Amino acid sequence: MKKKEKKLRSSNHKPKQPRKRRSSHKPHSPHVAEHHGHLPEIGVLVITGTDEDGAPIATPVKWDAKRNPPHIVVTETGRNQAVIKGDRVLAKIRKIHANLYQALVIKTLPSEQPQNVLGVFTPTADGGIIEPISRKMKESFMVARGDTGGALGGELVSGVTQPGVPSMGMTFAKITERLGRLDSPRAASLIASHMHSLPSLFSAEVLAESEAAELPVMGEGRTDLRDIPLVTIDGEDARDFDDAVFAEKDGDDWHLLVAIADVAYYVTEGSPLDACAFDRGNSVYFPDRVIPMLPERLSNGLCSLVPNEDRYCLAVHIWIDAHGVMKDYRFVRGLMRSVARLTYEKVEVLRTQPSDTQPANLVANLYGAYAALAQERDQRGALNLNLPEYKILFDDVGNVADIAPRQRLDSHQLIEAFMIAANVAAADFLLRKKAPGIYRVHEQPSEEKLDDLRNLLKTAGYSLHVGAGIKAAHYNRVLKQAEGQPEAYLVNTAILRSQMQAYYSHENLGHFGLSLQKYCHFTSPIRRYADLVVHRSLASLISGKHEKTKQGIKHLPDIALHISETERRAMMAERDASDRYKVSYMSKHIGKAFAGTIVSLNEYGLFVSLSDTGVTGFIPVRNLQGDFFHYDKKHSRFQGQRSKQTYQIGQPLIIRVQAANAITGSLIFELEKSPIAPELPLRPMPNKHKRPNKHRPERKKH
Repeated sequence: MKKKEKKLRSSNHKPKQPRKRRSSHKPHSPHVAEHHGHLPEIGVLVITGTDEDGAPIATPVKWDAKRNPPHIVVTETGRNQAVIKGDRVLAKIRKIHANLYQALVIKTLPSEQPQNVLGVFTPTADGGIIEPISRKMKESFMVARGDTGGALGGELVSGVTQPGVPSMGMTFAKITERLGRLDSPRAASLIASHMHSLPSLFSAEVLAESEAAELPVMGEGRTDLRDIPLVTIDGEDARDFDDAVFAEKDGDDWHLLVAIADVAYYVTEGSPLDACAFDRGNSVYFPDRVIPMLPERLSNGLCSLVPNEDRYCLAVHIWIDAHGVMKDYRFVRGLMRSVARLTYEKVEVLRTQPSDTQPANLVANLYGAYAALAQERDQRGALNLNLPEYKILFDDVGNVADIAPRQRLDSHQLIEAFMIAANVAAADFLLRKKAPGIYRVHEQPSEEKLDDLRNLLKTAGYSLHVGAGIKAAHYNRVLKQAEGQPEAYLVNTAILRSQMQAYYSHENLGHFGLSLQKYCHFTSPIRRYADLVVHRSLASLISGKHEKTKQGIKHLPDIALHISETERRAMMAERDASDRYKVSYMSKHIGKAFAGTIVSLNEYGLFVSLSDTGVTGFIPVRNLQGDFFHYDKKHSRFQGQRSKQTYQIGQPLIIRVQAANAITGSLIFELEKSPIAPELPLRPMPNKHKRPNKHRPERKKH
């Protein structure tokens, strides 16, 4: 598989005007995809979904199934109805590079195929109306009397459009499934699950296979690890425990053991379980529930490293020196028994309140090894962002009770450091043995993203390394300078948004954010198919048979592409559910004032994140009263025509909640009063050497 092309944010560029063709060349038919290097300059596309930034992506309506389709990011003009998955559009198409294109919508074409609809049903004398959940779907749908499926008013329903039914200007739809009331406690995650087509039910065949799984016993080819006091460390509400850790001094060095549930033993290639896990690609974690990759019998049972129970595992012994540098490692397939199920909070207590108990002694060694690993992390310069995270809290009946900051403890970083070390060892082992594997790739930011970031940081008085070969350590210097300053949140957010999306590949291309040359995912095979593929390859190496699996080199590119897509699907669904729960919470606070910060903007208004909860809402430009405000794309800000008042990223505001729509998930703010400060305090540039600005297209940011 070719190296994944760098993505383009859909609204950042204006496509070039189509070139005039010489009369000797016949123009392309807009319905036919070009097969000889590029697409036609005007063509018909079908919207297939959205990327991680929410931008529509598309493929040509006609394409040779034997060839990989191009990656097309769609720009909407604002004059047309917003496009959604399944729409057919006529668009101007511009090649960016390699297999990456940008398309500007000319017009939306009538649908030729039935489309799925998710919305809220309202009964009428003639049947009813479905009001769609998606903010991009602007029209409501008529439902004939015989097509309501017995749905009641206020229920969330799924349906399919009927393009051939006479509609008098409206589209008819038939209800196919009733999903419960919109105001039910689990509605947000249910909506997100259906909107993103997440598989949620296991087939009878898959359930039967998981139920038939046998209890672990000591057998040939396994190492007995039951005498080693391994412990699991997870969140308070965790139900599956797929990793356990141990550490001890070894002279001046440290010996670590990371044991991971041996999921590959139960999920064999080509089985119904395997096909199901591949289809899902990963588990999906909503604030109120989980859609697991594997049935509960495995995910919360035989593959969960519960205390005092024998469990199959794939483990790695790692030896590091006093500075955290890996000296050696050894993989084994074993049988283990966890001695304790610890939480992050409990580990912190055991660290600060020493005792003679076994868990306390184990924890002391874990922190000793972690201190060494932390040194190595700092030395290699892994990206060190500091952004608050928030947790949605529910009451006893499942309604949102509060949104609170999530604690970031040393114990979180301890487990993270152990998992990274295990992942590095796994990647190194696969590469040394030239065995098939899936790698976790994070490319360095594109020049376009770097240019935008430098310009934004400049407004706050910071400069970023401008020479060739940008490294994560260069970002860390800026983050360190901003630490404790009013603009710290702006700097951290801007650097995060400048990063490329990580993905899976059959090629080891390194991880920019972690500053690692080799990296894969090995530590969560219960919830990630990528880890399961790695486990199978490692198990083959451990056995000494070096078996050529069905998921060998030939199929790895397709597997990597698929699980990268399912990961993005899960991320968007999780974000969508969280946003809807946040809107549900804010609907109780209509008219109330909150402090917030402008985190992004576009030509239509400002996005403001609230300080106490991290909830993000939108201030339409029409709500900027008292002046006519121009959108300054070059400096990414709004400026008043008469007053010269500016609104820019990182600026603190006091807002009032104007509207919260539980159906669409939209949250609208208005200004409560004038900004706390007209703009961020400008500090002297750390780099006094001026450099000429590069000419580049103006951008809008997600």
